[in-house]
Amino acid sequence: MKMVIAVIKPHKLEPVREALGEIGVAGLTANEVKGFGRQKGQTEIYRGAEYSVNMLPKVRLEIAVPDDLAPRVVETIRAAANTETIGDGKIFVLDLGEAVRIRTGETGEHAL
Repeated sequence: MKMVIAVIKPHKLEPVREALGEIGVAGLTANEVKGFGRQKGQTEIYRGAEYSVNMLPKVRLEIAVPDDLAPRVVETIRAAANTETIGDGKIFVLDLGEAVRIRTGETGEHAL
């Protein structure tokens, strides 16, 4: 099993969720987060004063998938979240040691 973690722009959450549903992803976890990378924040003007915003809003997705589905999930996220501008985000793929469904006690891929 793999854990796919993606950090994307907030307005891309719904297109990514829909695209993942089309390839059979049964569920995901989404969190609103803040961060920075090469984008280095941005300059805002508020009531005539200019100030710098260092941490930009992003959405972090966590998706547990079987090994064979992971490459397709990564490509689907990449395609749906891509705006071809700096700050589109990152995707990380980690090995997932175990999964347990709390309600039934199912383990491994059956718990996904």
